[in-house]
Amino acid sequence: MRHPIGGEIVGSVSENVVETPAVEWLTMPDLVEALDLPLGRVRRLIDEHYLVGSRRTGVFAVPAAFVVDGQPLSSLRGTIIVLQDAGFTDDELIDWLFEEEESLGRSPIAALLAGHKSAVRRLARTLA
Repeated sequence: MRHPIGGEIVGSVSENVVETPAVEWLTMPDLVEALDLPLGRVRRLIDEHYLVGSRRTGVFAVPAAFVVDGQPLSSLRGTIIVLQDAGFTDDELIDWLFEEEESLGRSPIAALLAGHKSAVRRLARTLA
């Protein structure tokens, strides 16, 4: 299997995850506080793809950039679904969102935060 970002996947995905050192992570207790929602509702947001996270730090956590003004980033859900449909794992799609993308002139997450979801999704669809 080829890694969507590039390279051959060997072994488990967690061994091949690109470390994104600039990413601030929110654990489940952090998410409950940041979203001001009960734990069950936060889990539902994750199950329904409004948020996505990783266990790469040892505990499940979501990048803090995915929460804006106490809400999940509105343009994130559709983008997550497009990337999952393209075969990305949660770790791979998080890496892709934070990796600089030449055609966007910035990372896809920066483009989403700037309100350019159409450009990000158009690019994500080409990865399938």
